[in-house]
Amino acid sequence: VFPSLAQAQASVANEVYQELGQPSVFLFCPTEYCSSLCSPSPSQSCYLQTIGQELLPGIGVIWTGPKVVSQELSAVLLEEVEGVLRRRPIIWDNLYANDYDCRRVFLGPYMGRAPGLMSRLQGLLLNPNCELQANFIPIHTLGTWFRSELGGCAHPDHAGMEAVAALGDSQGAQDGSYSPQEALELALRDWVAEINQQALEPGR
Repeated sequence: VFPSLAQAQASVANEVYQELGQPSVFLFCPTEYCSSLCSPSPSQSCYLQTIGQELLPGIGVIWTGPKVVSQELSAVLLEEVEGVLRRRPIIWDNLYANDYDCRRVFLGPYMGRAPGLMSRLQGLLLNPNCELQANFIPIHTLGTWFRSELGGCAHPDHAGMEAVAALGDSQGAQDGSYSPQEALELALRDWVAEINQQALEPGR
């Protein structure tokens, strides 16, 4: 029925999106969802070019970065992805994901993401450790990073993404505004306080 997998996926996604009344949040995860899965590169991938052309503009596209689990995310890569998809990507960040090896737990601060990155994104999702309690530091430091990306805004809200995009590159978070080490120390302080508070609760 369809000349390519990409056209089939885009057609089905578009139909579902329209059937649901074009909701404000509708996410599509492409088969090529990171650079290492693209041949030869994101910008030259026939699959991604078709997705970018055929997928309705209101549909968000998920991207994990250079790899499935990306140690770093750069503005240059996101520009390339935005160009081929014809929309800013939504990062599905697997930095802390441990479902592929549950013997490991990731407790470090959120890091390896270039300053000013949020202006290149439509959104960001964090795929956490499978162990619930192990995610205090990842989520806490992600919050610190996000506040720095908002340029010091004390109360980011659901319009935060649009606010960052409106600031533009020159007014985004400056180099050095987010310190992973300082974010880690803040998270550890709050985590210890949370643990101490839980220890005093009846039945603990």
